[in-house]
Amino acid sequence: MNTSDRPARKAGIKTVDLVYTALAAVLMAICSWISIPTTVPFTMQTFAVFCILSMLGGKRGTAAIAVYLLLGAVGVPVFAEFTSGIGILLGTTGGYMVGFILTGLIYWLSTSIFGKKPLVEAVSLLLGLVLCYAFGTAWFMLVYARTAEPVGILTALSWCVFPFVIPDIAKLALALVVSRRVRIDKK
Repeated sequence: MNTSDRPARKAGIKTVDLVYTALAAVLMAICSWISIPTTVPFTMQTFAVFCILSMLGGKRGTAAIAVYLLLGAVGVPVFAEFTSGIGILLGTTGGYMVGFILTGLIYWLSTSIFGKKPLVEAVSLLLGLVLCYAFGTAWFMLVYARTAEPVGILTALSWCVFPFVIPDIAKLALALVVSRRVRIDKK
């Protein structure tokens, strides 16, 4: 069999994927530094998550989110207010950051099944945000109960979710507009 007759072997991780992943992790760090301190810091992280997923696609976008979280876990100050460490991820707000991975996985699954149509992207990012909120709030309640006192679901939602719903929806819409202009994912 001639080498030109063999089917092309699928390449593993490409250099371009590594570069995009690294740049996206940097974008997340920069967006997390844009912060208004509250119980759960108001940052541009969710904007970065939405942009990264829409621009890079589910696979590379989720990988970039994981790299960002790993960088912060090992001590690189990429989290809000230039913080870092595993303690941040295991703290009261860590569940929301870990929830970004869930947002990426929902986006990846949805767009793999239904394609990258604008409505599919918007709905999958919105579902991912809801899952991120749910996971983060459950995490917050668990950690807060261990470090302070038990807190009810409505109190936790009023501290950690309700103030962020409208800004996060606005960030989602803005991210979709920006990502249409800066589309990287050709798949």
